Amino acid sequence: MLDNRGFDLWADGYDKSVGICEDANTYPFAGYRDVLNGIYKEIRSKRSSSVLDIGFGTAQLTKKLYDDGCQIYGIDFSERMTAIAKEKMPRAKLLCHDFSKGIPEELSGLKFDYIISTYASHHLTDMAKADFIKQLSHQLSPGGSILIGDVIFETRDQLDLCRKENADAWDSEEIYIVFDEWKTKFPKEQITFTQVSHCAGIIMIKGA
Repeated sequence: MLDNRGFDLWADGYDKSVGICEDANTYPFAGYRDVLNGIYKEIRSKRSSSVLDIGFGTAQLTKKLYDDGCQIYGIDFSERMTAIAKEKMPRAKLLCHDFSKGIPEELSGLKFDYIISTYASHHLTDMAKADFIKQLSHQLSPGGSILIGDVIFETRDQLDLCRKENADAWDSEEIYIVFDEWKTKFPKEQITFTQVSHCAGIIMIKGA
């Protein structure tokens, strides 16, 4: 698993390398654009939303929302990716911060219509992911939602099969969600899952 320095070095070539992997329909980025588009369409259904992006990377998703008039806030632990995103979205509130340490104080008192995270949650353990999401839920505006797009499997068997078929590329340090196991950490009426590809999906967690 790359640290923030690794992502700094990867930042300028990130989108190209993701695209090559996605076009080949291979782990870990098979379905990448469909994940981002699925989240984009959900947020676009509510105009002028305030959005917090956890791990915004090169802003492939948030730039589209920014151009649509959404208020964009975000955190990412890579200084280079933060710089790239700021160039694309000069009016957004973007902070270089490691989200494994929680939400920075500058954003802790704000409320958001949507809190999103794409291809970043696998840096946390399952328990840490659940605890962080529960903390984030307190920052949702009424009727708001948390959307997670990542390498996600519905069942443990699907994860095991993907790991077997991609043994040479598998990153054993990344911790992927198995939805059937992880959903038990939330009330069933609040959480849903959409499988997008053989190794990716979108989780939606509705606020109270």
